[in-house]
Amino acid sequence: MFRACSRFRFPGIALTCCLLGILEFSVPSSAQDSASAPAPVVYVKAGHLFDATSDNLRDNVVLTVEGERITKIVPAAEVSIPAGAKVVDLSQDWVLPGLIDCHVHLESRADEYNPINEVRMTPFKGAFNGVVNAKATLMAGFTSVRDVGSQPFFAVDLRNAINSGLIPGPRVVASGPPISITGGHGDMNGFAPAVSNWMYPAEKDFQIADGPDEVRRVVREQVKYGVDVIKILATGGVLSAGDKPGAEQFTYEELKVAADEAHRAGRKIAAHAHGTQGIKDAVRAGIDSIEHGSLIDDEGIQLMKEHGTYLDADIYNDDYILQEAPKFGLPQEMVDKEKSVGRLQRENFAKAVKAGVKITFGTDAGVYPHGDNAKQFHYMVKFGMTPAGAIHAATSSAADLIDRSKDVGTLEAGKYADLIAVTSNPLDKIETLEHVSFVMKGGKVYKDEVGAEKQ
Repeated sequence: MFRACSRFRFPGIALTCCLLGILEFSVPSSAQDSASAPAPVVYVKAGHLFDATSDNLRDNVVLTVEGERITKIVPAAEVSIPAGAKVVDLSQDWVLPGLIDCHVHLESRADEYNPINEVRMTPFKGAFNGVVNAKATLMAGFTSVRDVGSQPFFAVDLRNAINSGLIPGPRVVASGPPISITGGHGDMNGFAPAVSNWMYPAEKDFQIADGPDEVRRVVREQVKYGVDVIKILATGGVLSAGDKPGAEQFTYEELKVAADEAHRAGRKIAAHAHGTQGIKDAVRAGIDSIEHGSLIDDEGIQLMKEHGTYLDADIYNDDYILQEAPKFGLPQEMVDKEKSVGRLQRENFAKAVKAGVKITFGTDAGVYPHGDNAKQFHYMVKFGMTPAGAIHAATSSAADLIDRSKDVGTLEAGKYADLIAVTSNPLDKIETLEHVSFVMKGGKVYKDEVGAEKQ
C-alpha cells in the first residue's frame, strides 16, 4: 500500500490511493476488543481539594476517574470503593487542577541568548529541545500550555506528537511563528541582507506581514497549517535587536484585520505588547489577550476591563534575565531594555490587579528554564493577587483564555482527569506549588513522589 502511494506526485491521487489501501484492511479483533472494553476506573482520595470552581477547599472527597475523565466527585463518606480497585491515595495532600501556563516557548532554551544562534541552529535542535522541555513542564505540574511562538510549525507538530502518545508532555495550544513587521521584533535583524538560515525564506511567508492584506493572508495561512491560536507582535520587544519595547509595530487597522480573521476562523489571538499605545490599539481591535503589558497606563487598564481582555504578564522572568541571562551571552542592548521595563511591568501589573482586569498565568518559559514555571506564583501574590486568585489565573481563567474550559481548568465531572498534588496548603503559602509531588494527566499518573498509586 505505501509503495503504491509513494509513486504518485499529485496529493489528491496519493490521498485517494492511501485511503483505498487502508479500507482493504479489516480492524484486528484485538483492536475491536480494546475499543469495546470499559474504561479503567481509578478512585482518587483527596484530603483537601481545590477544584477551582470557587476559592474554597473541600475536605475528604473521592474523585472517580473512568479512562481520561472524571465522572464523579463526592464526599469520601459516600463512596464504597470496590475491593481490588485501583486507588490513588492523596488523603494527606492538597489536590488541585493541573496548572496551565498561557505563554511558553517549548523549543527555546534559557542558556542560549546569542542572536547568532539564529543562523547556526537548524529547526531540528529546537525539536530536541521541545521533547525535553515538554516533559519538564509536565513534571512541574503544568498539564496544559499555550505555546505562543516558535519556528513554523514546531508547536503544531509537538502538540500532535504529545496527543498521539509518542512523547510525554502537557496539552499544547499551538501558535505558529509570531506575526511581525519587516524589521520589527520577531524579524531577523542585525545581519547582512544575504544572511539567512535555510528556514527563513519560508518563515517570511508565515510571519512577516506589512499592511492589512498581508496580515489577512498570513493569519489564513497559519490557520491552514493547523494552529490553535494566532500570535501577533503589536509592539517592539526586549529580547530582540534593533527595536524598542514601547514602539508600535502594527497599525490599528492591521491589528483589527488580524483579530477579525482569527475569530472568523474560530481561533483566539494574543498580542505581544509592551508599549502603551500598542496595548490600547490591540484591545480596541478585539485581541483576546495582552502578553507582557509592561507599559500599560490607566486608560489601557480601563479599556481592558471594558473589553474583557486578559492580561498575561510574565512578572517572574525579570529576575532571571538580569541575574542569569548575561552569563549565557545576552547582549547588553537587551539587558538595558529589560532594565527599562521590568520594574514598570510589575508596578503596572499591580495596578491592573487592583482595578479588576482579568488575569491569567503566562511566564515566557524558555526565557528562563522550563519546569520553573511555578516560581511566578510568588510574584503574582507579592504584586497584589490573593493565593486563590493566582491559582485561578493558572487554572479556570487560563482555561477560559485558551478556549479549553469544557475540558480543563477545574476539577468537575466530565472534564479531563488532569490534577496535581502538593504536601502543604498553597492557600497559606503559594510557593508550595513550586514543588509538585504528584501529576496525573488524562487519568494517567506521570509523577508520584508520595507513593499514592495503589492497586
